[in-house]
Amino acid sequence: MGRVRDRNILLCVCGGIAAYKSAALVRRLGDAGARVQVAMTEAATRFVTPLTFQALSGRSVRTSLWDEAAEAAMGHIELARWPDQVLVAPATANTLAKLAHGLADDLVSTLCLATSAPLAVAPAMNRQMWAHPATRANVELLRSRGVRVLGPAAGGQACGEVGEGRMLEPEEIVAELDGAAD
Repeated sequence: MGRVRDRNILLCVCGGIAAYKSAALVRRLGDAGARVQVAMTEAATRFVTPLTFQALSGRSVRTSLWDEAAEAAMGHIELARWPDQVLVAPATANTLAKLAHGLADDLVSTLCLATSAPLAVAPAMNRQMWAHPATRANVELLRSRGVRVLGPAAGGQACGEVGEGRMLEPEEIVAELDGAAD
């Protein structure tokens, strides 16, 4: 794979049921030749453990701005400088809103604000949340700033409803990133 191979990808995992797909995404990115570092919101750790991502990526997972083991307590800045690409998957409605409005109250939102790397988001939420005017406006604002929006797909959702809002499958996300221009 062309644009993923030999690249540093910071995968930011947010707290939604689609976080389970992010474990497979780490594997697929690694198979494509990327070096993957995972950062998680606190809510994401309730769906999938950091240990899962550490085992798949071979790297310690970052979950807090207040990581005393990180270099000189400025580890988030060093981490924000590391990637060639930042990918938020799943990107919840909450995180999309934070990113659209420049909020930085957790590790993931801070990393996205502190990096100069290209940012891509893979939305995942209930169809009603995806269709809400606030979410639509936030997504359009992000697009206008150059954020790449991957998906979402339509189909069955964890809540039992059917509609647009599903996170793309890991293979689709890797294919989208692999075709992305620098």
